[in-house]
Amino acid sequence: MSDCEDLGNCPDARVEKLYEYLDGALSHQDIEDIKDHMDHCRVCTEEYDLERLIRSVVKRSCAEVAPENLKAGILARINEIKSSGQTESAST
Repeated sequence: MSDCEDLGNCPDARVEKLYEYLDGALSHQDIEDIKDHMDHCRVCTEEYDLERLIRSVVKRSCAEVAPENLKAGILARINEIKSSGQTESAST
């Protein structure tokens, strides 16, 4: 059992290192330390896997583009609402 499981959770500093590891912002020694720790810690490995999944989904969703017909429909509806709002305010 790892120290993380013994403690019930990883220390905040170790979790921060995990995020820095994913960002590629660690020294060579810190990278080796994180890899070694994850080889023995199910809790940190699960946290690592979850964060990788979240980052992947966010990255993929940021690259998606709305279909042109959806954009056109939304813009048409906005223009309808603007026109009806101007008509209503002109008649009051």
